[in-house]
Amino acid sequence: MATRRPYVLLSVATSVDGHIDDTSPQRLLLSNAEDFDRVDQVRAESDAILIGGNTLRSDNPRLLVNSDKRRADRLAAGKPEYPLKVTITASGDLSRDLKFWHFGDQKVVYTTDSAAPKLHEELDGLADIVSTGESVDFGALLDNLATRGIERLMVEGGGQIHTQFLSQGLADEIHLAVAPLLVGDAAAPRFLHPADYPGGSTRRMRLLGAETIGDVVLLRYAPKDGQG
Repeated sequence: MATRRPYVLLSVATSVDGHIDDTSPQRLLLSNAEDFDRVDQVRAESDAILIGGNTLRSDNPRLLVNSDKRRADRLAAGKPEYPLKVTITASGDLSRDLKFWHFGDQKVVYTTDSAAPKLHEELDGLADIVSTGESVDFGALLDNLATRGIERLMVEGGGQIHTQFLSQGLADEIHLAVAPLLVGDAAAPRFLHPADYPGGSTRRMRLLGAETIGDVVLLRYAPKDGQG
C-alpha cells in the first residue's frame, strides 16, 4: 500500500503590491510581531519545514520553532523538539557554514544525481542527502518525506519553490499574509513566478478564511479546490 503524501502548506508574506522582499542590504520585514508568532505556531504544528537553496544562501535562516512552550508541547506529544528541516538544491552549492545545519534536529537535502556527490562531501555528518534523479522531482520528494513519517509539510519559500508546488498541483493550502506596505521596487522578488498553473487564470481557489493580525491580513486558500 502506498504511503500517503504529506499535506503541503505554503506560507508567505507579501506587500500590498505583491512583493515578498525588497533589494536593500537590510532585509524588509513584512510581518508584524503577532504574525511572526502565528508563523511560529504553524511551524510547531508541522512535521517538516522546507525552504529552497536560494533562500538559504540569501537569508541564512536558522528555521526553528522559537517558543520554548511550543517545543515542550511537541516533546510532550511524543514528537521531536523541532520539525524536520528540508531544503532543495539543483546545483549543490550549499556551504556547511550556513546556520540551517547547526540548529534544530534532523535535516534532509533533496538534489540531483550530478550535485549529490558534492553535497555528500560538503555536508558530511550534517544532513541526509537524497537525489531524485537528473532533476529535482517534487513528487518524489513528497513520497520520500512520507516514508519518513511526515504528514504535514510547511513550505516557506522562496518564489521558485512555491511556484513549483503550485504549478505541479502539489500544494493543499496557502497562507498569504498581506502587509500594509508598498515596496515599489521592480527588482524585488514576488511570491510566484510565471508558470502554467492548473486550471489557468480563470480558476478561482476556495477561500478557507480571512483574519486580521494587527495590521496584517491573513488569507487562507485551498488551491486544489477551484471553480471556473
